[in-house]
Amino acid sequence: MTAPIPRDIPDLPALPGMPTFLPSTVPATAVVAPVRHPVAAAYRVLVALVAAGAVTVELLLGSKVRTLSYFSIQSTILLTMVLLLSARRAWTARRPLPSALTGAALLYVTITALVHHVLLANAASPFLLTGEAAHPTGWHAVTAHLLDTAIPAAALADWLLLTPPGRLHLRQAATWLLYPLAYLLFSFTRGELIPPGTPARYLYPFLDVDLHGYKNVLGNALLLGLSFYALAILLVALDHARPNPTRHRAKTGFRLQPPVG
Repeated sequence: MTAPIPRDIPDLPALPGMPTFLPSTVPATAVVAPVRHPVAAAYRVLVALVAAGAVTVELLLGSKVRTLSYFSIQSTILLTMVLLLSARRAWTARRPLPSALTGAALLYVTITALVHHVLLANAASPFLLTGEAAHPTGWHAVTAHLLDTAIPAAALADWLLLTPPGRLHLRQAATWLLYPLAYLLFSFTRGELIPPGTPARYLYPFLDVDLHGYKNVLGNALLLGLSFYALAILLVALDHARPNPTRHRAKTGFRLQPPVG
């Protein structure tokens, strides 16, 4: 017969000189091989070149200072730089850019497209553009279509089809609004520095203090800011709800076998 096992087994004292487990210094790339994404890299370079070309044509056709003052131009320049950096990292199998940066670039070009089509080119909008700005011709028409429609659509396609989901975070949404706020202050400062009566003193009708006054313009800016914040939240929600377009089987140095028996 064997002695019964006691209910309470006392803890055994630690043996002196017992080695402790040290944190592993093996990099993740030693276990999971880095994956290059040549298709994503090529697509981003192509979109970046088209965006850079559209901005360059606009700079050559008009006043450089005035052209660079447009929100659409500034957001396109930011998108171009982000796409080129992202393309390089995708080609060299490096970690992607921070989602705070890529999400901001995506939000700003999306704002450009929505503001143009909902406020500036919509016949039912009180801020409908008139004159030559409403109906550009020649190369201006080509660049306007690229900046306000094609390039934002291409950026959305890159996000939906070539970018893993779940990288955007809700805490980033409020930070993304700092640039539109800074642009509002820039618009006010630019308008004060330009003599009254000068054409295009304010580049966007909803920010035109001469027509609407500061009170109404600030009200417009508040409504737009809330809309931009809602759009940022929507992008974050969609980022976490959409499927993963880049899913692939990870190649590791270990192969799990089914249990024997």
